[in-house]
Amino acid sequence: MSIEVSSVNKRFGDFVALDDVSVSIPTGSLTALLGPSGGGKSTLLRIIAGLEFADSGVVEIEGVDATNLPPQKRNVGFVFQHYAAFKHMSVARNVAFGIEIRKRPKAEVKARVAELLGLVHLSQFAERLPSQLSGGQRQRMALARALAGEPTVLLLDEPFGALDAKVRKELRDWLRRLHDEVSVTTVLVTHDQDEALEVADSIAVIAGGTVQQVGPPDELYDAPANDFVMSFLGPVTRLGGQLVRPHDLDLLSSDPGGAHLGQITRVTRVGFEVRVDVAVGDESVLVTLTRTHYYALGVQVGDMVWVRPAAGAPSVATATSTAATSTAATPVTADVG
Repeated sequence: MSIEVSSVNKRFGDFVALDDVSVSIPTGSLTALLGPSGGGKSTLLRIIAGLEFADSGVVEIEGVDATNLPPQKRNVGFVFQHYAAFKHMSVARNVAFGIEIRKRPKAEVKARVAELLGLVHLSQFAERLPSQLSGGQRQRMALARALAGEPTVLLLDEPFGALDAKVRKELRDWLRRLHDEVSVTTVLVTHDQDEALEVADSIAVIAGGTVQQVGPPDELYDAPANDFVMSFLGPVTRLGGQLVRPHDLDLLSSDPGGAHLGQITRVTRVGFEVRVDVAVGDESVLVTLTRTHYYALGVQVGDMVWVRPAAGAPSVATATSTAATSTAATPVTADVG
């Protein structure tokens, strides 16, 4: 394993940031630490980087006990949400800085900078100042600079959080391709579920200072460990005391047997999909259909319909009406393998 976090605890005064957290991250993987603000994911990343120290527990990087090592001894690259560039230096000089302080020969520095700028598609901007780049280009420069020192681990703390949705989408596609090229162990902190599901090999869902579930994206989406994980990794609705995903519900105009009878209260079209609200007893159930499927049913507001989970649809029982938003779900310790 590239990173082993064992029984880590961290408090800030009375606030418990991390509570007995253990996570294993394999060499060469891209792992997302996903969770709500204040859940502990950034604190865990900073402890791995050496920017914070745990109150107790152990952090190992490539088999070395790094628990009490300073950041410069851990061989990690770090990229923050807000890039920290030298404003008076060109893009090339910014990238070169981390190599130059290691007293490398000038020819080696020049070659490495050229290689990295090519890797992040910034070769044509080498002589520009950071202020002359777009937000996405500045973050690509920050990634090149983080990779300049050939780190064992690359740590990304919400690197695209300050960018608009279109640029974030482009950059996460690019990040996945970059990771496949350089194969450095990467840990990405994000609160964006789509970002985690799209780019990560594995996801560790962290909330309330504990690890709720760890596993591949498909596993977490299709087999959530608890109601928090299910509700955090995509839209959910409630039918018969179960959390289920709106697109995993069948809406029927006749009784198939074993379904719930309800009345359509609202129909909303959003692009290619149609969202149908159905009053089933005391529950307001959301069903998501394709536009084609909805029109084929021939139903409208006020009609009586039947709703049931599709065959094999994942669901989680909810004990209370607030279960889906609670962060006090059962913690899980597991490999990010």
